Amino acid sequence: MSHSRFNRRQFLSSSASLAKGSLLVLSVPAIVTACREASESRQQQAAFANLGAEEAAEFTAIAARIIPSDDTPGATEAGVIYFMDNVLGDPEREPILEALRDGLRELQYQIATEYNLGFFIELDVQQQDELLRANERTAFFNTMRYLTIAGTFSLPEYGGNRDNIGYNIIGFENPGGWAPPFGFYDADYRERGE
Repeated sequence: MSHSRFNRRQFLSSSASLAKGSLLVLSVPAIVTACREASESRQQQAAFANLGAEEAAEFTAIAARIIPSDDTPGATEAGVIYFMDNVLGDPEREPILEALRDGLRELQYQIATEYNLGFFIELDVQQQDELLRANERTAFFNTMRYLTIAGTFSLPEYGGNRDNIGYNIIGFENPGGWAPPFGFYDADYRERGE
């Protein structure tokens, strides 16, 4: 994997089409809230509030193919499934959750007919990738991709991007712009006691 260095603004501008085809587009406050709640759930090792165990396992496996763990940690290590569980728990997003459940059932039907298995997690990595490529134009896949990327690259201080995993994946180095030593204007401000 190439680790070319670029800043967060470049990454975000290059991913402007991220939500294209997704059933869901989140506002920044919604992402921040979901990250904070996901972090608390993950730290407490809480049970999922909105996803069943089978759904959580399948969604985790799908997210793991969207941002895989290879020479860097991926979506699984970033705790994306907790982000998804929290985002999909909003009562206004119940139709989205139902659409994702329908999409998962359709995917599992494909798995049963094409591979004679019942679940995405039972496929090998190559089969998982083939199946996702075959479905990459569906609203289900686009929504899963959107949620995976939003959960992986959210601000760490709000519970997303655990241990800066997302930043490490894209090679973003946080320069600590708000950490001492500050510029001369800050020193002058402190000396005046303001």
